[in-house]
Order: sequence, then structure tokens, then C-alpha cells
Amino acid sequence: MISTRLILVLPLYALGFLQIAIAWPSVEPLAARASPDPLDSWLATETSTALQGVLDNIGSGGANTAGVSSGFVIASPSKSNPDYFYTWTRDSALTLKCLVEAFVAGNTNLQQTIQQYISAQAYLQTVSGLSGGLATGGLGEPKYYVNGTAFTGPWGRPQKDGPALRATTLIAFAKWLISNGQSSLANSIVWPIVQNDLSYITQNWNTSTFGKTDLWEEVDSSSFFTTTVQYRAVVEGNTLAKQLNQTCPNCVSQAPQILCFLQSYWTGSFILANVGTSRTGKDTNSILGIIHTFDPNTSCDDSTFQPCSPRALANHKAVTDSFRSIYNINSGIAQGSAVAVGRYAEDIYQGGHPWYLCTLAAAEQLYDAVYQWNKIGSITITTVSLAFFKDVYPSATPGTYSSAYTPTTFANITAAVKNYADGYMNMVAKYTPNDGSLTEQFSRLDGTPLSASALTWSYAALLTAAARRSSVVPASWIDSSLNSTPSVCVATSATGPYSTATNTVWPGTPPATTTRPPCTTPSAVTVTFTVLATTNLGDTIHVVGSIPALGNWNINNGVTLSPAAYTSSNPVWFGSVSIASGTSFQYKYINQHADGSIVWESDPNQSLTVPTDCGVSTATINDSWR
Repeated sequence: MISTRLILVLPLYALGFLQIAIAWPSVEPLAARASPDPLDSWLATETSTALQGVLDNIGSGGANTAGVSSGFVIASPSKSNPDYFYTWTRDSALTLKCLVEAFVAGNTNLQQTIQQYISAQAYLQTVSGLSGGLATGGLGEPKYYVNGTAFTGPWGRPQKDGPALRATTLIAFAKWLISNGQSSLANSIVWPIVQNDLSYITQNWNTSTFGKTDLWEEVDSSSFFTTTVQYRAVVEGNTLAKQLNQTCPNCVSQAPQILCFLQSYWTGSFILANVGTSRTGKDTNSILGIIHTFDPNTSCDDSTFQPCSPRALANHKAVTDSFRSIYNINSGIAQGSAVAVGRYAEDIYQGGHPWYLCTLAAAEQLYDAVYQWNKIGSITITTVSLAFFKDVYPSATPGTYSSAYTPTTFANITAAVKNYADGYMNMVAKYTPNDGSLTEQFSRLDGTPLSASALTWSYAALLTAAARRSSVVPASWIDSSLNSTPSVCVATSATGPYSTATNTVWPGTPPATTTRPPCTTPSAVTVTFTVLATTNLGDTIHVVGSIPALGNWNINNGVTLSPAAYTSSNPVWFGSVSIASGTSFQYKYINQHADGSIVWESDPNQSLTVPTDCGVSTATINDSWR
């Protein structure tokens, strides 16, 4: 520990976490520490908003969940432009993992919500869809209708991260049950669901069962995110099995091979997030994988890509730097200062903007790293991680810096990295609207909230980043007996067992409520027009239409679109305008040439009705020039 320190007691706001004391290095004058931190003040309000935002999106009692079955998590209340009114296995698991951590830390009000989720997942495992049934690949089905029926439309399936994330979430709750004398419930209700997910992983993790495993559901590839969360799930699954006097021999046989395969994503300078695509591979998928396999009690281990490891830090720099020059809102931000972060630089989805959850993930990894350094009591800088450290601490040189023997350097480096992490949080704070609502994306031009409204994952990402900032961390999961990499990687597989989880009744749990808080429909919606239109130098694309917001067909009063994301292969123009909810109108795009001449796209007019869905404040229109 650092001998000279200032102790601050920080509440983790509305999460219900117990207050904790955090030791800060005395690297600034005491007077500078006395002033309230604006980020603390913002988080005090925003964490409460985010927690409520999560609960509003969980059926059947959430404000935005009319028609949603008990325990199902909707990705967003948005039903069009884009339609996210489904329950995704991945998003749901990540959201509930956040709630389980909050519950374990003291927010007992979340117990019924967690139990309802677990019961809902037991049911979903029985739903057969296009990916198959329980024992034939159905657990890889990515999403379902909100009443629990199979979605049979076109989609990127299977998604192999869902079972792993769900298993990890349920294991976290099972550990709490065991530690609180309720092992029988962990055995009878939780374990059967977890065992099915573990069987899916051990049978389908390797590349011989190639499928759409990309986190973003866009490309056929092997994904770092998927592989790393699969490894964690089978390791934790084996530990839980032993605690419950069960067995998971397939976990033991497959874990080392999954870990071996995980090493193949390391390029020598960054993590290749997706194998076999034409993209650079620098993708926030890798940072998300790192934070969701963070073990607070382990070393800065490269093989598991722990947040403080040289590989993870080098990758953080490579990924976040890839966004510095492509977003207008990052213009002028110095190297070593935080920027807005998106999914990957080549992204064009909904215009290809920064994402709240990606920017928050960049912060969370650094908070995790600071926690690990303080726990270990030293920082080791290698040639792999040197460039990262020099960005935030210019005098950094390779070596090991101990809190005991080099306390000043140790304190200065941890303070610099924590300040860097705060920069990402401040970026999110800057572009969060006054009501605290978090959409999926925010504009690369000016930070306007875009795409799906009230995105559940955005809220969950805010909560976990805030928790890590206050040194509230998840339980340890790494098992040293399964943490050695074989000399030769083998694409192995192990089948079964599968069985329907039939016990889904929690003792003393009241029936799920169907009474929801009042639903507030926004008076106006920010509509973003996105159109693919190939243009020449000097051309400008505008959208005009039949309402005042679009100029009443007057080409001089329409909305001018931006080419900020335009490339020759993806000629996208986009722009946003606020329009009253429920407004129906017609519109067209026009191309104004450099000489002032106008070309209209071909007939007929396009039409739109602005959404009036509860909780929806944004909509995105994706068109192609006609």
C-alpha cells in the first residue's frame, strides 16, 4: 500500500453498493483535492438514471415493457428505425450480470428481478428455432420475441457468446446462494441451466463449427470476445460444479484448448478482434472481452488478457487511437487524452458513430488496471506496453515500479491512468442529454444522441464503469489448474449433457407484477437521415419534405447532410433534425452541385411516421439514393 494517501469515502450512488474507502496517491496538493469532482457529481445522478433505465426495460413491470414476459430484457423500447424490441441472450446476460454484482454488493431490491430472469432463461432454453433445439444448437439463437417465442426472420446466427455470458451471470448468482446457505437452490434451479450452456460451449467453441460469432452480428469470423468469454464460462462452470458436488469433465478437457486458441488473436501489437475479415481487426470487441473477463485477484496475465497486462494495454491504445482522426468531435484532442470510441473505424451502421458503451468500456478497462496494480502493489512496463504508458506518463521507461520501493513513480502512474480513464467517462458525460437517457450512439459531428433510444446495454455499461471507478469489482474466477496453455492447440469438441431445466419456482417469490410505471412519450424525436449517395467533389446532399422541419419542400430550407463518414466504398451522408412525435410526412433527397444546380432523386416520394413509442427519443432512417 502507499504510505502517504488521502482517504475519500465515495458512495456508489443508486446501485445500492456499500460505501467504500478508496486510497488515492498524494500526487496533487491537498487543496486541489478539496474541490468537488464534477464527474463525481454527474455520476451521483447518472447512475440512478441508468439503474432505472435498466429496470424500465425488464418485463413485466418495466415502464417500457408492455407485452414483455416476466424476466425478459428488451434491448431497447425502439420498435422501428431501428427495431430493437426483442430479447437478446447476449445483451440480457450482460445486463443481469451488472444487476447481480449490485445485488451481491448490497442492493437486495434486485433479487426478484434476478430470479425472474433466471426462470425466463430456463424457458428460453426449451424454445426451438432456426438454430435448432436444446441439444442441437438452439442455445446459439441470438434473439427472441419479447413473449418468448422464436424469431425466425433473417439474422446472423448462431451467436456463440450468448450461452457463455448467460452461464457466467447465473454462476455469479449461484455463488451468492452457496455463500448464503442456499446451495440446494443453486443445485436445483441454477445448475441445470448452466450445465446446458456449458455443454453448448464445449461442443461448439472451436472453428470447425464456424458461424457468425462476431460480437456485432455482421461477419462470419472467429471473435476474440466470444472465445475469451467462453474460456471464462467453462473455468467458472467447473468451479461451480465442484462446489455443488457436480462434475463438468468437458470443462476440464476443453478449457486449456480454448485458452490455447485465445492466444491466436494476439498480433504482436494488438488483438485481432475478428479473424478472417477485410477489416483492420482493431475493434472494441477486444476491450469488451477484456473487461468481461477481468479477475480482480490475479496478476497482469497476458495469456488471459487481464486489463493491466501489457497486451491489453497495447491493444487499448491501438483501438482507441483508431478513432482519433475519424470523428469530428475528437478533433484537436491531444494524444494521451480520452476520445469518443466506436465499434471499429470502418463502421457504417446507422452512420458509423461513437457508441456510449464502447467509450465506457475504454474507461472501465483502465479502472480495472488501476485496481489490479494497487492490489498487486507494483506496475511493470514492458516494450509491449511502453507506448501506452508514454501517452499518459511521458517519462515512462520499461521496468517494475513498486508501491513500496518506488512509491512516487507508482502513485504518479496510477493517478495518470485513472485520470485518463476519467476522460472517457467525461466524454460520455459531455454528450449525455440533460435527462440522463443513453441511446446506442452519439453523433461523430456534434455528439447528438442517435440510433436506438434507452439502450439497455448502454445503461449497464455506465453502471459497471462507475462501479469499477469506485473499486467495486466482481468475484475472482481464474483457476490456476486450468490456466496453462498446451504446447499444441487442438480444435477439440465434447458433446453434452443436455437436459431441460424444469424447476423454475423460487421459494417465497411473489407473482411477477404486470403493473408498470407511467409511460412517457417524448414530445419530439431526433430523426437521423442516412443515405448512400455517390457524389462528386463540391456536391452536397440535402433532405427536404412536406413539413416545416424539412423546409416544406423549399430546397433552401431543407436539412443539409454531412459527408463526415463518406468513403468511396460506403458513400454515406447523414444529418439529424427534431420532429414532433407521431408526425407523418413525405420527403426526398436532393443533390446540389457546386454550380448551384439541383438534382432530385427519382419518384415516388418517401414517407415516414415519427415513432410514438414509450421511451423512444431517436430514430434513424437508412436510405439509398434513387
